[in-house]
Amino acid sequence: MITDTALLDREAKGQPIRVGMVGAGATGRAIAMQLGTPVPGMRLMAIANRTPAHGERAFREGGIEKWQHAGSAHAAEAAISRGIPVLTDDPSVLTACGVLDIIVEVTGTVEPALRVTLEAFDHGKHVVLVNAELDSLLGPILKVKADEAGVVVTNTDGDEPGVAMTLLRYLRSLGLRPVAAGNIKGMVDHYRTPETQKGFAEKYDQDPRKVTSFADATKLSMETTVLANATGFHVGQRGMYGPACGNVREMAQLLPADQMLATGLVDYSLGAVPHTGAWVIVHEEAPLKRAQLTYYRLGDGPFFCFYTPFHLPYLQIVSTIARAVIHKDPTVAPIAGPVCEVLTVAKRDLKAGERLDGVGGFCTYGLIDNTAAARALTALPISLSEGCVLRRDILKDNVVSFDDVDSPCGRLAETLWREQAARWPLVTRESEKQSMLHVQVGRPLTQVGHI
Repeated sequence: MITDTALLDREAKGQPIRVGMVGAGATGRAIAMQLGTPVPGMRLMAIANRTPAHGERAFREGGIEKWQHAGSAHAAEAAISRGIPVLTDDPSVLTACGVLDIIVEVTGTVEPALRVTLEAFDHGKHVVLVNAELDSLLGPILKVKADEAGVVVTNTDGDEPGVAMTLLRYLRSLGLRPVAAGNIKGMVDHYRTPETQKGFAEKYDQDPRKVTSFADATKLSMETTVLANATGFHVGQRGMYGPACGNVREMAQLLPADQMLATGLVDYSLGAVPHTGAWVIVHEEAPLKRAQLTYYRLGDGPFFCFYTPFHLPYLQIVSTIARAVIHKDPTVAPIAGPVCEVLTVAKRDLKAGERLDGVGGFCTYGLIDNTAAARALTALPISLSEGCVLRRDILKDNVVSFDDVDSPCGRLAETLWREQAARWPLVTRESEKQSMLHVQVGRPLTQVGHI
């Protein structure tokens, strides 16, 4: 049964997927607006947000006129069972609520989001991470814990990793061999700050720090790390190549062929039409098959670029929620240990004693690198940088390491990151080659399900 039919069947039977959402910022409100349409076979039944007024706004913008404040899981269950959505400032009300099917985590935080995710697993709930900050840091170990709990954890269609992975899985199902995938990016400027992005953020009712992370390559690096961990593809160099081109199809000729064939690559196009979405490059050596692809205007080969000309997180998340609940199919999730990580890099000359301000701040930006390279530097992941105090001066554009900082005490995220690193120690080059055979012969990299 394909997903749209399954949702229609749930709608007809009065058994919609009941969604709980944690976070009601700009992205959360857009998701609430779409789920409140309502989507056939799916209902937004709960919002948790530390500022209840923002949750109320999300419900209103979603066309939901009646809701009830709930201070406990029991109260939430009683209201939802009567068809009344609930609002709370305590995410544990949602994670423990027995009548919710799935949690959508959309706070963009790390420590609070991690606790919500683990609590959801403890209560047997699937989790959709609209949260590259957390997923790029701890996706592999969270996948292990989700598997142990018998639930799904997944990043989302609509964000670029999900758009690229959905396209990649489709192409692979046709018998094609994907060798690269990535984002379509309009601009990158590592030195943007919340001050330079303030006007843009106000214009579009966004958080300036979030918008800064979009511009300075941090979010791009996080998203491609999520994609790398889901495919086994590496980066060709720290920060990726990011070639500028007029049309995204040119990417097939702009990335190093030897690296695409050896390890696969994640990367991004810069300034290319269609200016949004995601792309996947396949390799086809057989002359007759190449001739067919050329006939259908995909280029001369042997590398051919396919793309999706849109990414709509608030809209396409519906597919991810449905696939997770109905088919137990993650849209995009790690296949094993970390392949890439996001390093912390100085945005300006930094002085000893400074406290780093994290993702989208004034101090640092994030760059993707292969895990082996990151660990050789004992690099501090950007998602663990906030609140760290520098022990020494760091020059602009230099990588910040764990040795350079004093970290805040008692962080669950750092504890789990170290558990993840210990679980997957660095592999030999021969082991990497063996793992890449899975990509080259087209074996599934994730659980196969309905797309």
